[in-house]
Amino acid sequence: MSVVIQLGTTEHQVTEEDLQPILTKAGLELSDPLLQDYSTLLSGLDAAIASLPDDKAVKPHPDLTKYPRTDIHIPDDNEFGAWATKVTAKCTSPTSDLLKGRTVALKDNMAFAGVRCTNGTAMVDWVPDIDATIITRVLDAGATIIGKAACENSCLEALSGTAVTGQVHNPYAKGYSAGGSSSGSGRLVSTQSVDLAFGCDQGGSIRIPSSSCGIVGLKPTHGLVPYTGILSLDATIDHAGPMANNVRDCALFLEAIAGPDGWDDRQPPFGLEGDRLKFVDPVDVVTSREHSKMLEGVKIGVLDEGFEVPGQDPNVVASVKSAIEKFKSLGATVAPVSVALHKEAPLLWTCGLPLPGGRQSLLGDMDGRKQLYLTDRAELVGPKLTQAQFDALGPGASNMYIGYLWFQEKYGAKVQGKTMNLLKATSDGYDKALQQFDVLVMPTLPYPPPRLPEPDSNEGPLAFLNRTIGLVANTCPFNNSGHPALSLPVGFVPAREDPSVKLPTAMQIVGRKYADVECLKVAAAWEKAFDWKSL
Repeated sequence: MSVVIQLGTTEHQVTEEDLQPILTKAGLELSDPLLQDYSTLLSGLDAAIASLPDDKAVKPHPDLTKYPRTDIHIPDDNEFGAWATKVTAKCTSPTSDLLKGRTVALKDNMAFAGVRCTNGTAMVDWVPDIDATIITRVLDAGATIIGKAACENSCLEALSGTAVTGQVHNPYAKGYSAGGSSSGSGRLVSTQSVDLAFGCDQGGSIRIPSSSCGIVGLKPTHGLVPYTGILSLDATIDHAGPMANNVRDCALFLEAIAGPDGWDDRQPPFGLEGDRLKFVDPVDVVTSREHSKMLEGVKIGVLDEGFEVPGQDPNVVASVKSAIEKFKSLGATVAPVSVALHKEAPLLWTCGLPLPGGRQSLLGDMDGRKQLYLTDRAELVGPKLTQAQFDALGPGASNMYIGYLWFQEKYGAKVQGKTMNLLKATSDGYDKALQQFDVLVMPTLPYPPPRLPEPDSNEGPLAFLNRTIGLVANTCPFNNSGHPALSLPVGFVPAREDPSVKLPTAMQIVGRKYADVECLKVAAAWEKAFDWKSL
């Protein structure tokens, strides 16, 4: 590493006594001359760090005159757990009317200046001073933000029972999961408390609550929507996207938020512009056709392995297969397709998550990316969690942290790299299948929403997490691969715990990368032709 600070003149002296304990902890021994040299070199590094200017000036601070926010409060009635914080915000001079008249809920892992951001946990108290890029975009499109929706603890749960603001109940059956981690978003859209809600998805956190609550949710292509100003789980699988009551609204929302923002290096610097960011008109063209021609010429591949998930509920299988069969009446060609590595993809997701997830999500230790770093929140967490911070975690988050410590100590970068390398073949498998078909279809979730534990339950993490074993089998593979994946409600199925309780189920539609519009068109045609609530 080159030296840029003149040595011997720094006021930030690192002594041999300062350095020795660090070397001892690392298992290193240096001779006295080397110890002196490195102490001097580190003094230069410390001086460089001390001379850094404040980064506050370069952060995207909002113009609070143009984007005012009022009535910030924690509601007494949080609508069965769905609201974390209420706030009213609207742009005084929007640049378009794309979302005019629409109300929007933010997921509570998104930075919105002056409004607390819990990330579903009491681990830290954080009030951001910036706005996430996509929040500014919906305000510029004329929408009104009316609050922040609850999310699961550290966004690391698929069951809606861990948010610091309380359990989020399924809109169709109190006591059952609304899905996670975008649990509040799913419920609020389903009950029409808001028109639109943001979700964020690293393993299914848009699609799980969308399926559970009977709404439409799209995990966009990785990089299509900027993740700037949103708490990360792992930059390689972070996605933010729309949740809505119908496909056209989902397309409308996506059109308002998609495209590069100049911060997020997951976004290609060119090519994402113009018609590639238009999603509503293509949907309208499809739904304007007569019934039998809406999907004329479209090839739909039914993913065999998506119906071979261990523990899959036969009612879900029957409902989704019936929904897929209906595509034929819309003019589409429907045929089976196999991607054998789909079965291994959840294993790779599981093994690839602890090391980066523990660092990025729980410790806020981001590196290796050109993006906006949330340095003020990172300051609230040290190089390791305190006992109090660990105790504030939910079962999924605490399991993540223990897994991170174990992985870091026992395996390290070698296994992490192996996992990342293996993922390439899985992604290639989907790409190959999508050369033959326009979209792939399968169940979003393998079984209906589980019952929530009793609010005062003291069950351990093993019992809690057992409720959602295998739930992400069809969702998490596409976080790793980056393909767009949309959840579309297609009917009701009996709850496993009580057959008299009927809960939504959904079909997942997966498209080529940056062909999110194809997922929307196929979903819109099915939605236009069939009423899922009557099936």
